Amino acid sequence: MKITSFNPLILTSNAEEVIRTFEALGFMKKHTNTNVDGKDITNFTLADANGYKVDVASSAAIKQDLTMIRMNVDDFDEAYAFFIGRGFKMGGDHVVESKSSKSAMMISPSGFAFDLCHHIKNHD
Repeated sequence: MKITSFNPLILTSNAEEVIRTFEALGFMKKHTNTNVDGKDITNFTLADANGYKVDVASSAAIKQDLTMIRMNVDDFDEAYAFFIGRGFKMGGDHVVESKSSKSAMMISPSGFAFDLCHHIKNHD
């Protein structure tokens, strides 16, 4: 398994405000994925001139903003097995799949969470 990117992820019900803050810091929207997993969730990837990225996931269901890490890997199944083997649990009820990614929130035995993600580059 190879980690292909590692960056902050902000879960919020107010993505526009979060995005405006990062745009004021020089970040620009690079990718948007809407209707994730058939739900009213929109993911935005922003990047700055130095290549730093931040993801913003927007959902009205989020009661309080959460900050996590998104870890992209080249082999989702291998990475998933690695973390499960170390006592991590999946935060949701299933792996989320879309045309451009496969992901799952993973929660460590001590309680920290991150989004394990495989970015699918060859999609419609």
